[in-house]
Amino acid sequence: MSNIKTAAKDRVPIGQKAAFGAGHFVLNLLPGALGFFMFFLLTAFGMDPLYAGILGALPRLFDALSDPIMGFISDNTKSKWGRRRPYIFIGAILSGILFALSWQMSPENSQMYNFWYFLILSILFLAGNTMYATPLVGLGYEMTSDYNERTRLMAFSNTMGQIAWMIVPWFWVIIADPQIYESQAVGVRHLSIIVGIACVILGLLPAIFCRGIDSANMENRKEITFKTLASNLKDLWDGIKQVSKNKPFMKLCGATFLVFNGFQMVAAFSVYIIVFYMYNGSYANAGTWPAWFSTITAVITAFIVIPIISKMANKWGKRKAFIISTVISIIGYILKWWGFDNGLNENFNKTAFGQSLNSGVASLFESLNPFLESVGMSWFSIDTSQGSPWLIFMPIPFIAFGLGGLFTLMMSMTADVCDLDELENGMPRKEGTFGAIYWWMVKIGQSIALFLGGLVLKLVGFISDAETQSAETMHSLRIADIIIPSLTAGIAIWIMYKYSLNEKRAREIKAELVRRRGEL
Repeated sequence: MSNIKTAAKDRVPIGQKAAFGAGHFVLNLLPGALGFFMFFLLTAFGMDPLYAGILGALPRLFDALSDPIMGFISDNTKSKWGRRRPYIFIGAILSGILFALSWQMSPENSQMYNFWYFLILSILFLAGNTMYATPLVGLGYEMTSDYNERTRLMAFSNTMGQIAWMIVPWFWVIIADPQIYESQAVGVRHLSIIVGIACVILGLLPAIFCRGIDSANMENRKEITFKTLASNLKDLWDGIKQVSKNKPFMKLCGATFLVFNGFQMVAAFSVYIIVFYMYNGSYANAGTWPAWFSTITAVITAFIVIPIISKMANKWGKRKAFIISTVISIIGYILKWWGFDNGLNENFNKTAFGQSLNSGVASLFESLNPFLESVGMSWFSIDTSQGSPWLIFMPIPFIAFGLGGLFTLMMSMTADVCDLDELENGMPRKEGTFGAIYWWMVKIGQSIALFLGGLVLKLVGFISDAETQSAETMHSLRIADIIIPSLTAGIAIWIMYKYSLNEKRAREIKAELVRRRGEL
């Protein structure tokens, strides 16, 4: 356990933590909503699947290219409001407005009109979102220089970020409910406005209330003008090369790539298994169980797992906390074999505990249903009359340690890496560049994971427009759902096993930096 208490000057006030957490809520809400809304390009607006695929890929190519550029700009910005906050302020407004505008389409428009409208607005939205997200991540790295306070800050912000994932799974249910919206297109247009307004309001909070390092005396920042564009591009490339030579950082990127994208490859498989294996292809019978599965995962991650991981990191160090949490997640993936088994769920419903659980939930929603119906939320109800797949929730507390530990610890460790880079390469500090390249790795990996996930579905014989799937297909899919994330997590553990930037070394680096240039 760390015996060094965090100095008062290194503690982030709770108000600033809350504001930074609000920013992370926006960082999760926007891509989460975008992912669920993309489904309705086909069903609500009649977009051809090929065009929908292009609309999913092309804007993200632009997004991947713009992240390092924005990181470089914010690292070298000179402003009385700091290096990050002006971009966060403007980016929050642009992100919210452009997100809402990008979905204001009509199915009566021609397909090509909707295609070009959405493509142009998506690129503009992602530009605004990059202006917001990249400086926000960089700001988080510099809000405190203390080894353990960085973990506490990231734990707090990721807890608030998980709240978005308690909400977004229900967008699909709400938009598709004819009792709420007369058509899916109307639902998408309306909800996108609500999401946009929420993102503007909450996204402004970090720009107003959070404080980074005092960069007034920071040396060697580059001048950024149209005249210096050529030299800026060279400096950007030199900075990227410096970052890529940072071995601890590359280990963080490699481990994140494996854990996150192993999860992403199979993220949709749970829905397919619930619908096509447990309910034989009936979306009606599956009801809201897929949404509840995602929401409860987020709840457990936010309020149980992340606080535990924060304490683990403080007691045993970040590397050990990552290894332990990743091992626990592998146990969770393995438990899915039994948690999603029809026979075991049927037997569980026959037990006294299962029957009392069904009757208790039925009684709860029987009392809640009149209120839910009065406010148009009948879609939130659970029907336990035919039994319930309660065992699907058994692996969740274990699986939640995977992503819960990943982003809490990796973002805290990246902040430590920024200190190491300053020690080795001098000023200016490159929090923006490190954050941009880290998330660039995540985004590129996510694109690859989505492609590979589709390839796995094809290899196991999954037929997208079939009402049911064969027993062999679902058996193979269930095996892939376990093996893929377990294998990638195992490789990530191997990569991080000899990670060298521990608390002792981090504090030595901080002391040397303070001796060299004073406190920032």
